[in-house]
Parts: sequence; C-alpha cells; structure tokens
Amino acid sequence: MDLNKLERKLIAASRADAPSDRVPYAFEKRVMAHLTGRAALDRAGVWANALWRAVAPCFGIMLVLSAWSFFTGSANAPAADLSQDFENTVFAAADQDQPVDSTW
Repeated sequence: MDLNKLERKLIAASRADAPSDRVPYAFEKRVMAHLTGRAALDRAGVWANALWRAVAPCFGIMLVLSAWSFFTGSANAPAADLSQDFENTVFAAADQDQPVDSTW
C-alpha cells in the first residue's frame, strides 16, 4: 500500500469534517496532562520483586542438591582429612628444595 496516498486521503477526510461542539473545551490538554502524569517505572522495585519470587525455587534447589551431595558423597568417598589436604596444597611450593644461591 502506498503510504503517501493513504496520508493524503486521511488529511483530505479530516479537512472535510468540520470540528463539532461535542468535544469539551481543552480536552486535548487534559488528556496530555493525564498521560504525562503517569508515574515512572520503578526499575529497582521490579528487580526486587523478581528476586523475591526467585527465593522459593532457589531454596528448593539448594535443599535437593544438599541432600544429594550429603547422601551420595559420604557413601562413595573414603573418610579423608580435608584440612590436611588443604595444608599440603597451600604449602606445596614452600616444601620444594631450592638452591640457596637462587635469586628468586
């Protein structure tokens, strides 16, 4: 459809129709004031609402995964001292024998 032709038809139709007295005085100003008077979107409120709605599913997923790791992890893994493994990993570089004349 030709937009210029449509625009000309609409302008011609609006010019042919005379304004009536049925429209109240300053109607367009009241409509525009109503439109500009709307409250702005509170982005922080929308974000907080979404986070609060996500609390219950996240908590449920956390419980399921915690139970799964508790019941399957203790049955398959031998009892190991995690603190000793951590200490060995941290001090692995310090335990290496390095020459005394090293500049590093």
